[in-house]
Amino acid sequence: MAKKKRVDEGVAGMDSLICRNPKAAARYEIEETLEAGLVLQGSEVKSLRQRRADLEGAYAAVHQGELFLHKAHIAPYEQGGPHFNHEPKRSRKLLAHRREIERLHGKLATKGYALIPLQLYFKNGHAKVQLGLGKGRKVHDDRETIKRQVDLREARDAMRDR
Repeated sequence: MAKKKRVDEGVAGMDSLICRNPKAAARYEIEETLEAGLVLQGSEVKSLRQRRADLEGAYAAVHQGELFLHKAHIAPYEQGGPHFNHEPKRSRKLLAHRREIERLHGKLATKGYALIPLQLYFKNGHAKVQLGLGKGRKVHDDRETIKRQVDLREARDAMRDR
């Protein structure tokens, strides 16, 4: 019996990556991550299996003790027809433990923090989203980050040459 191929992109047990948000790491300084399940309609799951989603501009927020994902684009399922399809950018409920939601709600009340979706993937047949709690970066932060990366690269090259 052949083994299942796994695409391991940093999350243990991830079956297949659907999409990621590459600009999140550039715009935010991610302090911690959280995995949450998604409440989806059938046509949304079929679109996700075809990897037709985009997380750019999406964010998560806590409303009345529940966690929601806003502005995440999941394309309509083309083979389903127009009658039973979903709205592409609707708000979707996220599944997480109550204590995690309360803890996040307290941190989000602090100025400058945001809950950003980093990647969307299937894990054991269920759609999951990896959320990052981060603080917005300023323009001068990018220059410091680039300088730090250049210094590290030069140090590695010097160690390798020795």
